[in-house]
Amino acid sequence: MEEEKEKRILFLALSYYSREDVQKAIFEFCKNREAIPRHFDSFGKRPQTIDYPSEIFRLVKSGYTSFHCSEELWTNPLELETGLKPEKLNELRTGWDLLIDIDCPWIDFSKKAAEAVIQTLKSHGVKNIGVKFSGGKGFHIVIPWKAFPKEINNQETKNLFPEIPRKIIAYIRNEAQKVIKEMMTEEDYSQFKNVNIKKGIKCKTCNEIAKTYEIKSFSCPRCKRQEIKRYNLEEKSSNASNTPRTFSLKCPDCRIEFELKSSKKFNECNKCSINSNDNPENFSSSVEIDLFELMGLDIVLVSPRHLFRAPYSLHEKGRVSVVLSPDELSSFTPKFADPLRVKIKNFYPDAEEGEAKELLISALDWAKEKDREEEKEKKKELSRNFQEIKIDKRNIVYPPCIEQIMKGMADGKKRALFILINYFRSLNFELEEIEKKLMEWNKKNNPPLRDGYILAQLSWAKRQKSTLPPNCDKDYYSGIAVCNPDNLCRKIKNPVNYSVVKSYKKRNEK
Repeated sequence: MEEEKEKRILFLALSYYSREDVQKAIFEFCKNREAIPRHFDSFGKRPQTIDYPSEIFRLVKSGYTSFHCSEELWTNPLELETGLKPEKLNELRTGWDLLIDIDCPWIDFSKKAAEAVIQTLKSHGVKNIGVKFSGGKGFHIVIPWKAFPKEINNQETKNLFPEIPRKIIAYIRNEAQKVIKEMMTEEDYSQFKNVNIKKGIKCKTCNEIAKTYEIKSFSCPRCKRQEIKRYNLEEKSSNASNTPRTFSLKCPDCRIEFELKSSKKFNECNKCSINSNDNPENFSSSVEIDLFELMGLDIVLVSPRHLFRAPYSLHEKGRVSVVLSPDELSSFTPKFADPLRVKIKNFYPDAEEGEAKELLISALDWAKEKDREEEKEKKKELSRNFQEIKIDKRNIVYPPCIEQIMKGMADGKKRALFILINYFRSLNFELEEIEKKLMEWNKKNNPPLRDGYILAQLSWAKRQKSTLPPNCDKDYYSGIAVCNPDNLCRKIKNPVNYSVVKSYKKRNEK
């Protein structure tokens, strides 16, 4: 059956790509981009370009079924190669488009997400927006390079890839989340079966889900000694054995069990340090779900030399990556992507010079504030959890990301160095110990960093307060291809937590 399906798609591709208007549409969009043909699950060689429209049909006749292109724009894409230094990439890059990828198992929710993103863009002064169906169950939205200012903070914007686009997309994700929640109905939520919906009491100040605690008052029946204990009920409910925690306590003087005198549950927002005993009006029942976790913006797509399906390319399922106007989104159904009924439209709008400036500035301000808040939270966490970390440094258990880094790196060594310095400092390694470990690690790198650079970074770190390495949900790790989480990784926030948990487990086993 699979073989018959492939034959049908190949036959359809020959018929569809024979159209001159289709060839022209793909060729025009792929100018100054990498353009790679694909045969079902395998891509053609890289780098590659399409030099003239009829080349598309020639490639299809040789067995290719779809065409994919870069979001980066180049002077000569054929000069690209794997492992080029950032300086050379910046020299070749002339700009980049902001490409937002929305994908979800349910196309109706992809449509809602796309509409929310477009509404967010328009509210920031972006008028010229390209929209197309991905060919599967999602949509691609493009803002042309022309819409962005060419300099920001005295730096060429073209050279700030992928950092700037990632910040913009993270900001759009945050703002569009607010829009889409207003679109959702109870019926919409009910369709999210098998999805972990976050329910609880919400803090109105920061919109975070508050934790539930219980205060219990105990008294000794003999000596009348009083004890008050506070329990985190969420820890109780997440107990692996799923059995209720017992609250029996013994009087330290009489060695007989306390009697429970009273108990009271309350909610507390750890972020705002507000509880429902003091401020009951600050909390409300809620149902929270990260909608974009299901149908959201693909941050990974914003990465060097990443490819996406070209407009009017055929999808291997038999539909076309057809272009829409924003107004057509709500009425769109996959039948509109039938190769036999496709009409050609322009995916790449003629943007006004600098029309996305407001969006860019808002995104950078938001990212700066978010980084500041995260830094405060990291310092709190460091102060709270890692002041007296005592682990066996000779038998330290690395999390998978650190273990991968310690094997040596080809790319991303400077980012890896930043991670390692903060990781070892958080575990209370002396600077001399860290230096020794880093020098041993650097010998495994290809090519190694300059010793002077490592010593300079250590010297700088020595003058700073100790801070945790980036949290696991940041793209620091995926960006250098070292994120390969195991079961414990998925339950923790930071690589340091991993080593601490493993250390305590080892100690308990002994």
